[in-house]
Amino acid sequence: MKVLFLGGAGMIGSACADEAVASGLDVTIVTRTEPRRQPPPGVRELRADVRDGDQLREALGGAEFDAVVNWVGFTPDDVRAHPEVFAGRTGQYVFISTCSVFARPVPQLPVTESTPRRQPVFDYPRNKIACEVFLENAYREGGFPLTIVRPAHVYDRTVVPVLAGWTAIDRMRAGRPVVVHGDGTSLWTLMHSRDFARAFVPLLGNGHAVGESVNVVSGDILTWDQIHLTLAEAAGVREPVLRHRSSESIAEVLPGWRDVLEHDFRHSMLFDPGKLRALVPGFAPTVSFAEGARELVAHHDKEPRLRAVDAELNSAFDRLIEQTDARPK
Repeated sequence: MKVLFLGGAGMIGSACADEAVASGLDVTIVTRTEPRRQPPPGVRELRADVRDGDQLREALGGAEFDAVVNWVGFTPDDVRAHPEVFAGRTGQYVFISTCSVFARPVPQLPVTESTPRRQPVFDYPRNKIACEVFLENAYREGGFPLTIVRPAHVYDRTVVPVLAGWTAIDRMRAGRPVVVHGDGTSLWTLMHSRDFARAFVPLLGNGHAVGESVNVVSGDILTWDQIHLTLAEAAGVREPVLRHRSSESIAEVLPGWRDVLEHDFRHSMLFDPGKLRALVPGFAPTVSFAEGARELVAHHDKEPRLRAVDAELNSAFDRLIEQTDARPK
């Protein structure tokens, strides 16, 4: 099976390229510049701006593909040319969206693919919704063979899946308190990139997925306190100090965190993986967050460049910890 990745050199895309090659797929990747992560042996690399229809046509020539995956569509302008470029050239066009498109607070849990999409403020999911709607219209009006795939929160050994990143682990190792939003009990789901890839690759070329949206999520449900405590244990910290502050209080000191806290992380998110399991029978995540946390801490400990500590964030945390947060969390 011939698969084209538009982008795909980031954390999730590179894991999927590895899995696709290991599964025997013929993979071509198109990027504007040299990929940050080296593709696996056997992958064909092309250079073009995937948002530019003319560049894309020139780079692809007359090639056809069983599936095309767009990893780098963030606004409608990024995908506007694709229904025309890939008409008659592929049997499936997979748009990588995000589970952040679902309305917050969620009207009903667990979240399914039919949960309402709504985001009037936070640019990232708002633009993803606009991309989805544009491509859905191309499917309805012209038969464009669309599949929408929505990851939730995916991480790997290079990513500490909390907003404070490595600074949080550095503070815990130093015995300094770490700020956690709310009271730390809202529920969240994490998925290792290897598990995402194992769930994702079987969707390629799957005719049952055309015309569908699929939430590719794991069953690893944790509270934000549990996420921090698991990272602490992996980092060798037995008694980390966590301090809880409301999302509003944190946003006053760290305004760059306002949208992601207000419209995403503060809300409990539980997913029904029924459609994914129907399309990929037998799939089950294999990497627990405890294992993933040990892997990412070990990797960071070996790579000094990854252990950057944000001095401004440290200062902001110290100011938050000095405050008495009397408002509801």
